[in-house]
Amino acid sequence: MGSKLKISSIPGVQYTTIDPIVNPKGNILHALKKSDDTFSEFGEAYFTSVYKAEVKGWKKHKLMIMNLFVPVGKATFFLHDEFLGITESYEIGEKNYGRLTVPAGVWVAFRGELEKNLILNIASIEHDPNESEDKDISSLSLEESS
Repeated sequence: MGSKLKISSIPGVQYTTIDPIVNPKGNILHALKKSDDTFSEFGEAYFTSVYKAEVKGWKKHKLMIMNLFVPVGKATFFLHDEFLGITESYEIGEKNYGRLTVPAGVWVAFRGELEKNLILNIASIEHDPNESEDKDISSLSLEESS
């Protein structure tokens, strides 16, 4: 299985493409192994969905490291580093499958691109409602900057 790393301008952000294992009865999509460079620790795994053209965010975790996957559909993730003033986007889905690792301290939003979009987060810690901050989606631009 081959993988490629996309270099980010935001410290700690990594996007790794993951080649599916093709099977005539249905493909196998790996997510995260403890031997992967981006694995830190396991807290919980959960799925969320987002409808076409809908945006969820902005959210910034204080402690959680997120490992994001889109095994069904397609979503565009927007990451913003407020200290560097950088916004980047990553389109991930069934046809462009990979792992987006987002460290604590980076703002995240995502938009559904197809009718059905399912996102998996393998998080380094369990959910704690006091561990993250939220901002109104209009408070930051969804356009890339440098």
